[in-house]
Amino acid sequence: MAAKSPLVNVMERAARKAGRRLIRDFGEVEQLQVSPKGPGDFVTAADLKAEDILREDLGRARPDFGFLMEERGEVPGRDASQRWIVDPLDGTVNFLHGIPRFCISIAVEQATTSAGRERREIIAGLVYNPITDESYWADKNQGAYLNDRRMRVSGRRRMDEALIGIGFPPPGTDDLDAFLARTRSLMARAGGLRRFGSAALDLAYVAAGRFEGYWQDGLGPWDVAAGLILVREAGGFVSDSRGGGDIMGSGSIVAGNALLHGELLAILEASAFAGP
Repeated sequence: MAAKSPLVNVMERAARKAGRRLIRDFGEVEQLQVSPKGPGDFVTAADLKAEDILREDLGRARPDFGFLMEERGEVPGRDASQRWIVDPLDGTVNFLHGIPRFCISIAVEQATTSAGRERREIIAGLVYNPITDESYWADKNQGAYLNDRRMRVSGRRRMDEALIGIGFPPPGTDDLDAFLARTRSLMARAGGLRRFGSAALDLAYVAAGRFEGYWQDGLGPWDVAAGLILVREAGGFVSDSRGGGDIMGSGSIVAGNALLHGELLAILEASAFAGP
């Protein structure tokens, strides 16, 4: 059995507790689909309740850590070098429509200072799908796991055999033409594209070898923090869409195995301004 660090154990206990609540609420959402009012307000409340559970449990275990949360934003902690990054319900639109593909994402970000410069990195992460009871987790330099099984990224070498996950840009984006041009280029080169609606789960799928790559822009830090360490610890590569390392600052991510990450980047860069 894989040995989990104390941080991963804390994250998993909190995620499973919040996940049980989400499963109960998801059952209610399926009933609300047929009501004239719809489930929108109920789902917002479910999202906040899950975040409350996570904040309470994580805060009890590490009371000095700060938080960066999707719903309530940043909460500074006494220890400025450590914080939890939490998305209590990634895949909210799926949840809203009764589609059983959503997850909880938790990561630990650590800040260190060297030569007067601060550097922040993700040192542990967990993505939990309560519907399938799949827990994807990783510690820095200790590998990535699906429950107790070691994960490795896919070994496929050819783009025409690769399955690539993508995410749509936010509504009202000014970059729709660039997105469509990139997607068209990927459709012509890749073996297949999938859009499932949860960035954290899509990155976990790259780590597990289910996808060969993943690309999306317009994301928040809570969408990618846990997923990026999963991919790295599973032997993959992660960058922003320009090939740099500012993933959480830029809001863009390109992930893939060592054989296809560079080719995926090249396709995206070449087609970014090609137009429709």
